[in-house]
Amino acid sequence: MSMLKLSLLCFFFFQAVYCINNSGSIGVNYGRIADNLPDPSKVVELLKSNGITRVKIFDSDHSVLSALANSGISLTLSMPNGLLSSAANDQSFTDAWLKANIVPFLPKTIIEAIAVGNEVFVDPQNTPHLVPAMKNIYASLSKFNLSSVIKVSSPVALSALQSSYPPSAGLFKSDLIEPVIKPMLSFMRQTGSYFMVNCYPFFAYEANTDTISLDYALLRPNQGVKDSGNGKVYKSLFEAQLDAVFAALDALKFDDVKVVVSETGWPSAGGDKEFGAGPDNAASYNGNLVRRVLTGGGTPLRPNENLNVFLFALFNEDQKSGPVSERNYGLFYPNTHKVYDIPLTLSAMNDTTSNPTNGSKAEAPAASAPVNGGDLSPSTRGRTWCVANVQAGQEKLQSGLDYACGQGRADCGPIQPGATCFDPDTLEAHASYAFNSYYQKMSRASGTCDFGGAAYVVTQLPKVGNCEFPTTRG
Repeated sequence: MSMLKLSLLCFFFFQAVYCINNSGSIGVNYGRIADNLPDPSKVVELLKSNGITRVKIFDSDHSVLSALANSGISLTLSMPNGLLSSAANDQSFTDAWLKANIVPFLPKTIIEAIAVGNEVFVDPQNTPHLVPAMKNIYASLSKFNLSSVIKVSSPVALSALQSSYPPSAGLFKSDLIEPVIKPMLSFMRQTGSYFMVNCYPFFAYEANTDTISLDYALLRPNQGVKDSGNGKVYKSLFEAQLDAVFAALDALKFDDVKVVVSETGWPSAGGDKEFGAGPDNAASYNGNLVRRVLTGGGTPLRPNENLNVFLFALFNEDQKSGPVSERNYGLFYPNTHKVYDIPLTLSAMNDTTSNPTNGSKAEAPAASAPVNGGDLSPSTRGRTWCVANVQAGQEKLQSGLDYACGQGRADCGPIQPGATCFDPDTLEAHASYAFNSYYQKMSRASGTCDFGGAAYVVTQLPKVGNCEFPTTRG
């Protein structure tokens, strides 16, 4: 047996083991439209130091592929939209493309998928080339005995949906179904691949701040939104958008095709009219999404299907065109410092939980927005409060309460027996008062309303019996 064949067998075995996953997975998009990013070798060190084991790039840059060699990081690389016509018309083109961009880097670089184009349907002239290009790439992979381990897919924007609300009414646009959606899904079914979707709750919230709760958009505790079609209750806009995709797949009888979220994120800065953009909201969205994904479970429509998500993006990219937000989706600045501090792995989440004083900013203050339902008073603009998250469980609430009233030096006198806020005598009520006291004492600084996930920020004055919560204007 040749060394190449032996190496590829080892590569195939690793990929087979890698694909078995008992919980969801978090990866990150590594975009490079910037003039100040670190060398790819430094980027690999950054990925490894933060426990990131999956990365997606928007091309097949050789310096990146080389840097990822022997790193243990799995890569999804891309064929740019501009090459689809050539790839669709001639398999010899895809043979040559694989010879140049895939084969030389195996097995040292782990390549799990090829993304053929990106949001191709935005350009009607390119759309007809998509599926033929995917088929030729797959044929070339088969020629090199790689088709069983490297998947072929293509990221699709949510704009491909004709209907997405309520989620149960999700449908693909009628003019895309026969020419491209059905052929693409049939190809994915036949090859064991998955459907990629780019999902951005930020865009929906930005355009509908009068009707969408910010807590709902940021995956924070909220009353939820009921789907009028099937009665299911959604606790986050992310899950509602994803289930609209699942419903669209179900409507075409492709409910067996898996889905990967190829992009999602929230900008840490934006222009004057980009409502909701900011570091606290970005930390809240991405931090809560990571927690949601890594703790397992699916959506209301597919509850047993774990979520696999690529965050957008690794870095802020200063050369991107468009609104301010486009240049500010990064988890890291180009100097590799964090834009905000959130855990990206289960072990990091556990470390955060064990040390409330160093909690993430995943529940940081946010601008006032409508909240649909709940035991909250009418909104008071410019103020925020910190309350207990009952979903965190009794142990975390008690630990947070002990810290706030102890080392945190919160004013816990009002919740002592006989005092004004002792009633109701429940752990949730007492923890909420103590958490808020600490939060206000710390001038509502980012990260001071977390307590290892046991607390979160609200924008309406909490009502707990007859107790009045301290308030500080924002």
